[in-house]
Amino acid sequence: MKIMSILTPAALLLSTIAVGQAISQASPFACDRSALTSAARRRHFDELGPTLRGMIRNVRELRDGYEFEFPADSETFRLVAEWAAGEHLCCPFFDIDLRQEREKGAFWMRLSGRSGVKQFIEADLGKWMAGRTRLP
Repeated sequence: MKIMSILTPAALLLSTIAVGQAISQASPFACDRSALTSAARRRHFDELGPTLRGMIRNVRELRDGYEFEFPADSETFRLVAEWAAGEHLCCPFFDIDLRQEREKGAFWMRLSGRSGVKQFIEADLGKWMAGRTRLP
């Protein structure tokens, strides 16, 4: 009994510390442009972003983010994958998924994440959604 009464508070303390560390390790909602080299920043923000923005076919709103549909060709897939790799470095709080549907179906990029990510997407990538029909 005495061992249990000592272990229980210790276990609670350790679990509280672990939760606190997990929360403090979450990156802030800010784009860390310094995570990319100067050349990579130019490529990511000045070339890939505007190119991909013009290629978006549809936008689908999700509970925790958005999906963007792109043409389903190999060159577009390569460009989106390159953009996603850069985005992962400067915005590590995003969950990024690329999905190519079977039988020559649609190609989607999903940006989602923890609470607040959806609002960050709306603020930071609002141009990607402007004037586009949002699918259910």
